[in-house]
Amino acid sequence: MLDARQGLRLLLAAAVVSAVPHRASLAQTVNIWPGVAPGSEGWTQREVTLEATPIGTVVINVVAPTLTAYLPDRATATGTSVIVAPGGAFVALAIELEGHRVARWLQQRGIAAFVLKYRTVEKRQDGIPAMDQDTAARYGIADGIQAVSVVRRRAAEWGLVPDRVGFLGFSAGAMVTSGVLLQEHAAARPDFAALVYGAPFGVMPAIPPDLPPVFLAWAQDDAVARAPVIRFYDALIAAGHRPEVHIFGRGGHGFGMQRQGTSSDHWIETFHGWLESQGLTRRPATGAR
Repeated sequence: MLDARQGLRLLLAAAVVSAVPHRASLAQTVNIWPGVAPGSEGWTQREVTLEATPIGTVVINVVAPTLTAYLPDRATATGTSVIVAPGGAFVALAIELEGHRVARWLQQRGIAAFVLKYRTVEKRQDGIPAMDQDTAARYGIADGIQAVSVVRRRAAEWGLVPDRVGFLGFSAGAMVTSGVLLQEHAAARPDFAALVYGAPFGVMPAIPPDLPPVFLAWAQDDAVARAPVIRFYDALIAAGHRPEVHIFGRGGHGFGMQRQGTSSDHWIETFHGWLESQGLTRRPATGAR
């Protein structure tokens, strides 16, 4: 069985790719920075979207980070929102499997979802290059912090509750999530965070004493992320936190919204159940405006 990250590796090893525009149906896309994203002013690479790959649509060479908004019907909206950060080893984004499909699922249940297309390392060779994870992640983390600010600033326009803005990341996107969660400015952190088969893959950051609720999920047979996720879990526990944890027996790395016939197929229902336990799936008494 080909898991999602194996599919990504095969895709990035291909000699020939086709570039086509990507269109997220019935969704609004906005730039998260007012101009060129800070730190990438000299970047000249061209963004490329790859359609119909083994793991769906993939984007490489992201220079201009964006948010694609999937807003629920106002009549059923909970006011809760989730920024979704796909994975892809910081050299690509599995934008469909770990982005748009997740966002549509949440949208259908009254939760606003925003797919974050964050900056990635320029692809200059076949395959996934060796890289320093902390250096590669810094652009995505900066984009993630900015994305939280954008969603809160436009909360009234989008019918959201500004203190119900969460962050959900997969693999490298989970490392982005960890950076947004653990940043030193407490007021800029999300109100809840979920990391799926990912964590800080480089140096373990300091764990602040005051963190919002955290959800962790991974599979026991994930040879890529299992050790870093367990290390992050242990660090959270040592700092006095009690994250929600779900460990699936099988699923591999990069299961996303795949259906493989394993218990990991239902991670998103588990995540939704956790949101429900936090009171985030019902509309506030005052209503979201």
